[in-house]
Amino acid sequence: MTLPEPQPAPVVAPPARPLGRRLLVAGVALAAAGAGAWYAARRLQLSEPQLAGFWERSFPTPDGSTLALAGLRGRPLLVNFWATWCPPCIAELPLLSAFYTENKANGWQVLGLAVDKPEPVGRFLAQTPVSFPVALAGLEGASLTRELGNSAGGLPFSVLFDAQGTLRERKLGQLREGDLRAWRKAAGSA
Repeated sequence: MTLPEPQPAPVVAPPARPLGRRLLVAGVALAAAGAGAWYAARRLQLSEPQLAGFWERSFPTPDGSTLALAGLRGRPLLVNFWATWCPPCIAELPLLSAFYTENKANGWQVLGLAVDKPEPVGRFLAQTPVSFPVALAGLEGASLTRELGNSAGGLPFSVLFDAQGTLRERKLGQLREGDLRAWRKAAGSA
């Protein structure tokens, strides 16, 4: 006697949801995604800078001297806020170093303001020197970036001042070659 072969259980499709409910779920998901994107963009948005007292500030340098911002006024100045614990900051330092080397004869200045402690900055610069001056902004650096319009307080953050000391450009995030070309134009040099 042969036994009949077992038959697979019939596949029962779940009941179809009404079209209205599917559209409602899709609409809610779309609204949530839009709200999340708006919040992320708003968080990274640059706010209006507050420059009062900027040029009167001074910062210690890793070698123990003091760097006064007033001494940097009168020529284009790119200020880069960075930290040793920030991978995109570290990634852009060679680009900034090359930019400074190529443009210093044309009056350009680059200043790195480390939002970090003196010891790690000193160790980092001993292993990976840069061609431009570096000063120590410490925790005050985070407040200063906010004053310059970095409402998120993120790093890296860079600003460009023209020769008259006017803030011309700002960028939250890693600088690229195209940014530096555009900034050189914005400050009035080719």
